[in-house]
Amino acid sequence: MALPLLIIVTGLPCAGKTLLSRQLADRFNLPYLSKDNIKERLFDSLGWKDRAWSKALSRASIAILFDLMEEILSVNLSIVVDCNFDPKPGEADFRALAERVAFTPLQIQCVADGPILYQRFLERSGKRHPGHVDEQALDGLAPLLLLGRLERMQIGGYYVEVDTSNFMYPIINSDFEDNPPAFTQPIATLEDLFQAIALLLQS
Repeated sequence: MALPLLIIVTGLPCAGKTLLSRQLADRFNLPYLSKDNIKERLFDSLGWKDRAWSKALSRASIAILFDLMEEILSVNLSIVVDCNFDPKPGEADFRALAERVAFTPLQIQCVADGPILYQRFLERSGKRHPGHVDEQALDGLAPLLLLGRLERMQIGGYYVEVDTSNFMYPIINSDFEDNPPAFTQPIATLEDLFQAIALLLQS
């Protein structure tokens, strides 16, 4: 039996993770897990106050996310996960997950020009659940947003970058030497990416 595909959509805030994740889940009829969805349910249950509390609930949400991933993967179901994983802790968590349950990882990082991410964050501030306290987070996030991308998590499997600087015409880059053979053909558009994922799901 083929291993389930774990599609990990990651990247900095405002890079387009949720939009792409939902497209993938809808396209392939896959379970969809979102760190922010879990976190907002925790806000609703436990309340919200400041940035420190928001970070604490982020950590709790990620722990729950990994528990849910393990449960779903253990019954051989592929899944889409949407989260801005901190690269080093995330890498360790995924390696630990791989010791408990078998899966094939496909890491898709949404990236964009730094100033564009910064402006998107400014425009989104105050429009999400108030527990995120975006207005308190900006100073700490600004240097990261201006980088435009996170470090790649070294977790094996497949790796793709989707540049969403222009949401209408995202740029896809799958040209990484360590990608397995299924991604050796050029992937220039989202439709190319979807077709490549379809092949992985069928294999």
